[in-house]
Amino acid sequence: MANVTVIPAKPRQELQGLEATAKLRVCAYCRVSTDNEEQLSSYEAQVSHYTDYIKRNPEWTFGGIFADEGISGTNTKKRVEFNRMIEECMAGKIDMVITKSISRFARNTLDTLQYVRQLKEKGIAIFFEKENVNTLDSKGEFLITLLGSLAQEESSNISQITRMGIAYRFQEGKVIVNHNRFLGYTKDDNGELIIVPEEAEVIRRIFREFMVGKSPYKIATNLQRDGIITGSGGLRWYDSTVNKILKNEKYMGEALLQKTYTVDFLSKKRVKNNGHAAQYYVEDSHPPIISKEEFVAVQLEFERRANMRGYSKTGKSKFTSNYAFSGKLFCGNCGSKFRRTKWGKGKNEQIVWICINHQMGGECDMKTVKEKAVEQAFLRVMNRFIGSKDAFLSVANGSEVGQSGIEDINARVAVLQQELLNLARNPEIDNQEYPTLAAEIEVLRKKQQGLKETEAERVWKDRKGEEFIAYLAAQGSLLDKFDDDLFWRLIEKVKVHSMVEVEFVFKTGAEVWEIM
Repeated sequence: MANVTVIPAKPRQELQGLEATAKLRVCAYCRVSTDNEEQLSSYEAQVSHYTDYIKRNPEWTFGGIFADEGISGTNTKKRVEFNRMIEECMAGKIDMVITKSISRFARNTLDTLQYVRQLKEKGIAIFFEKENVNTLDSKGEFLITLLGSLAQEESSNISQITRMGIAYRFQEGKVIVNHNRFLGYTKDDNGELIIVPEEAEVIRRIFREFMVGKSPYKIATNLQRDGIITGSGGLRWYDSTVNKILKNEKYMGEALLQKTYTVDFLSKKRVKNNGHAAQYYVEDSHPPIISKEEFVAVQLEFERRANMRGYSKTGKSKFTSNYAFSGKLFCGNCGSKFRRTKWGKGKNEQIVWICINHQMGGECDMKTVKEKAVEQAFLRVMNRFIGSKDAFLSVANGSEVGQSGIEDINARVAVLQQELLNLARNPEIDNQEYPTLAAEIEVLRKKQQGLKETEAERVWKDRKGEEFIAYLAAQGSLLDKFDDDLFWRLIEKVKVHSMVEVEFVFKTGAEVWEIM
């Protein structure tokens, strides 16, 4: 029979190059996942408990307490103290980590096993008090795999419950907004959105400048030049920031909820909601900074700028506001935009505008028009209005949208919405009707939105008409020179019908022909 000699494992101290009498250096890791008062008292209790627990053991040396407050356990990226503890372990300063449970250490199985194995390779144990598991024991990693999986499932359930709670609040029309980076608003003691007057004026300025022709890039440049603070508290403005503000319906007191949704509860990655999850549109949810009419006018202006006809590969032309007539002059023959160019040199130099289609060799015989001639034509039109206010009143127009149509749609949508909510809240009910109800609501909402936009556009034009009347009343003398800002403020576009004939389309809806 073979002779077997047992070679005992070396003491931990010898493996780590320490004295044989060296004590085990033990630390504790504590974490609470929320920042409410009850959890924070639990956090303080954990710190006190483990400090006393480690110091009472004569074979241990106190290695410190590492504690994270209000940090989610589903990943370890933002857990500062946790990461510092791991660094201390890898630097050979810790021999064992004690923590309350696997769910306090990490709810992500992959992260749990990664750190268990990483520390195990260094001979460092993790002791989970609740489960009574030491990762250096023979059964340690097997139990960790099972318990880690359970903890991950627990985190998934919590995430699902949280999403359901948010969805119910959405269904009740309760707006959830991170006001910390929301320029123009803050929250009162009851958690309701309220307007910050100084910031609201910045929002109004952005909308106002856009509607008088400035591009988002130019608006951002001006805001940065004037030292205006952004929603995040910085001084750097981007055109993308201005774009988001101009397209954010919350500034007119309404809210589209669940624009994004979480695709993975572990990574907490959020993506744009293109119909993957329900959305909720809440009207009059909070005080508006911008009127509905002005907001709609801005969206229509975005659409107008985006649809400018050009002759590039895309068939569209990039909007610019460098000159008074940029994006305002259009060909009466083919509908193309006009482009600014120079003729001659020195004293003979003159600025002209030419149809892009004609310039690019297209089938359009529209000739060029002189910039000065268009300016003078605008001055003559304005001076006629200033001389006779009745001239403006005779060409102003407006039409009303039938409110009964909108009200009928609102009533039907309200009924369908309630039926949809009943189905969503009662899973035992057969929900085969859900797709049909959702489809009908979508059709009605599009009709509803179209009518609202038409009505808002009419109200906006009426308001512009009132502003125009006020301007004429205040104007005591005729204009003697062309004013870029006045032109942008009043004119929607100019149709060039020939070298000598143009049509001015006012933002009020008025259309006036003039000879150049």
